[in-house]
Amino acid sequence: MNNYLNKLFNLESKVVVITGAGGHLCSEMARGFARAGCAVAVLDVRLEKAVAVEQEIKSEGFDKVISLAIDVAIKDQHVTALDAIVAKFGHVDILVNGAGINGPTPFFDLSLDEWYSILDSQLTGTFLGCQVFGEYMVKRGQGAVINISSASAGPPLSKAFTYSIAKAGILNLTQNLGREWGTKGVRVNALRPGFLPTDWNRKNFITPERENAILGHTPMARYGKPSELVGATLWLASDAASFVTGAEVAVDGGFSCMTI
Repeated sequence: MNNYLNKLFNLESKVVVITGAGGHLCSEMARGFARAGCAVAVLDVRLEKAVAVEQEIKSEGFDKVISLAIDVAIKDQHVTALDAIVAKFGHVDILVNGAGINGPTPFFDLSLDEWYSILDSQLTGTFLGCQVFGEYMVKRGQGAVINISSASAGPPLSKAFTYSIAKAGILNLTQNLGREWGTKGVRVNALRPGFLPTDWNRKNFITPERENAILGHTPMARYGKPSELVGATLWLASDAASFVTGAEVAVDGGFSCMTI
């Protein structure tokens, strides 16, 4: 049985690139890929955060890791990162587009600067990651892209206007590319996390009343943990998901299936 599972889910020697990998969710994905035997490129606009994740991975005994700074809204920085990763590891097999910010500003108070900064970090960054790394994968004839959707991709969540719009766009982009690249050897899917709050989320979004509403709408009646995203992420990246593309996979404690 172990040999069967190993063959089905084996990611040994794969090279994975993760943007936003210094963050709450994607840092755990980076550690998960390293533990699965992958070489990992940890990309984040905050280089110190990326380096910290690299050091954590190395402290576990995994030395196939590199950290790079990237502003995902700038195409040339994706190109530079791709070149550096291929020079280091020889190729790229998997891309996780996980960079992005949020904001709780009420709709009528939203500035264009905040609007564009959230859209750039989320939607533009995912588009450029798919364009640069995706083109490399399509030319190579193989690869897997995992975009990070959200419970807010539809129907939208309150207090996260621009973020919800960006996540809806990421889901649509994922479906478009799943269709476009279906015969190119490159699969494109989206992971739809539910509520796995950071300290920032708790401070800026989650009042006691909102927490009651969230947990009351979640059949498991609890928040998720970043580690609970790893299994679905590794599955989507592996050959076990070889017939899965253009899909959105919910890891949300049942939030998306709840009504009354």
